[in-house]
Amino acid sequence: MGGVGTVGAMDTPCDLWTGYTNADGYGVQHVGGQVRYTHTLAWEAVNGPVPDGLQLDHLCRVRACRAVAHLEPVTSQVNTLRGEGVAALNARKVACPQGHPYTPENTRMTPRGQRMCRTCRRAQNSARKSRLRAEWLAAGVPRRY
Repeated sequence: MGGVGTVGAMDTPCDLWTGYTNADGYGVQHVGGQVRYTHTLAWEAVNGPVPDGLQLDHLCRVRACRAVAHLEPVTSQVNTLRGEGVAALNARKVACPQGHPYTPENTRMTPRGQRMCRTCRRAQNSARKSRLRAEWLAAGVPRRY
């Protein structure tokens, strides 16, 4: 209910729910025997139901905020990628840990959907082959041509 100063680039202050919040920090209340998010109730009071397949994203990043101007209906993927979770943080990376850029030419997607740097993978394969050759020579394994 009470307002707070302007958050980030928002022109209006957050409208923080001062009642019960769940473990994730979202305001919740019981309505008609159901537990509902307070930001969803505020959105529905002004705009009607959230469109099917969409969820409300807090543009202000404050989960207890129920200011309708701070909410935007987006897909689950957009909401996740805008967040601060592991998936969002990894998606924002533009280079591998060794600094090689994640470009279409230098990036391979694994079957699990992870990005792999082709430059690093080539270096790993080359080092592995060199290590195996050295082990074979030390063990007296004849070279293959």
